[in-house]
Amino acid sequence: MKPQPAPEPICVRVNEAARMIGVGRTKLYELIAAGEVKTVKLGKATRVTTASLRDLVRRRGG
Repeated sequence: MKPQPAPEPICVRVNEAARMIGVGRTKLYELIAAGEVKTVKLGKATRVTTASLRDLVRRRGG
């Protein structure tokens, strides 16, 4: 029996989100401030929703 692939995470750390879409942290924070990418606060940690990253790429023509 083959192992099942891990499900895609619902949210990721800022560094991982930036890497996923090929931008730096500063640019990602600009996108967050502009409301183009959604975040979730979990305690003191900020996480970026993977759905908002996919939506951003779709909107930008990716």
